Amino acid sequence: MTTYLLAGGGTAGHVNPLLAVADRLRDNDPTAVILVLGTKEGLEARLVPARGYELLTIERLPFPRRIDRRALGFPRRLRAAVDRTAGILRERGVDVVVGFGGYASAPAYLAARRVRVPIAVHEANARPGIANRLGAAFTRYVGVVFASTRIRHATVVGMPLRRELETLDRHAARAAAIEFFALDPRRPVLLVTGGSSGARSINRTIAATVPLILGAGWQVLHIAGEKSEITDPELAGYHLVRYCDRMDLAVAVADLAVSRAGSATVSEFTALGVPAVYIPYPVGNGEQRHNIADVMAAGGGILVRDADFTDAWITTSLLPLLRDRATIAELAARAGTVGARDGADRMVALVTRALTER
Repeated sequence: MTTYLLAGGGTAGHVNPLLAVADRLRDNDPTAVILVLGTKEGLEARLVPARGYELLTIERLPFPRRIDRRALGFPRRLRAAVDRTAGILRERGVDVVVGFGGYASAPAYLAARRVRVPIAVHEANARPGIANRLGAAFTRYVGVVFASTRIRHATVVGMPLRRELETLDRHAARAAAIEFFALDPRRPVLLVTGGSSGARSINRTIAATVPLILGAGWQVLHIAGEKSEITDPELAGYHLVRYCDRMDLAVAVADLAVSRAGSATVSEFTALGVPAVYIPYPVGNGEQRHNIADVMAAGGGILVRDADFTDAWITTSLLPLLRDRATIAELAARAGTVGARDGADRMVALVTRALTER
């Protein structure tokens, strides 16, 4: 019996591939023990137990970006998190640690190195985060989504997709999706999403221009985020969802998407041939712009800077696109040449190598 500790969380970009790998490990070996290390504040606190896995938590521990009182206490807090995680590894007899980035990963990597447990890393973004750069220093088994990702020992495995997305037949699922979201089967669907946390600038522009989009003959499925402050105008054809637990159905019904460019979103859209207008998140280390490099090179998406995604852009650029179904079809075909559906199998194979070649 093999015991796995999967570490990561915070956002859907970390949690969803973690769960996809957990599911595949369980499919391959029903006797395996799968533990998840995360925090109480992250999305994993809800999604991991709901999927039937045991969640173990440590303190949310962001790396300090500047020297202040909190930064001075960081070494002590990190040591406590590593000590707790090392205790878990020993007490539960963990055979391998698999990290996905996020707050829980760095303590997991450090604890695994201390206890001499093998490590595998999955880096979802084109620009790797601090935690996974640390993990890559301790192992040769590092899976990445994008060939352009610069991290030690990188092997391209793709994005582990949830089973419902990996096996999705968009055409066959469309009727169920229309019923689930109460959509009109006669009108094309514009899917709008800013990720699990939403995107204020996207929400604001869509909310201001939705009558124009509806007037172009489309309907809007708007996943606004759990903390979104926008209100539902209750217009026929506009469907507001705060958080979507059935992204497979949302993707199935999307004729075109407007979205951020998180790695998970880009990977799901390209794997399933969804054409999209990508508006990369303008804050941080710029990884979202790098995430869409491959799909943009293939001609499978449209890039818009966050500052340019305005009411005027909707009028001058999006509305003409909505009326040009041939261009949208070409975008979809080109997007489908970029993605892959076997990321979960390839990442599990890498984990198995880390375990057996230790």
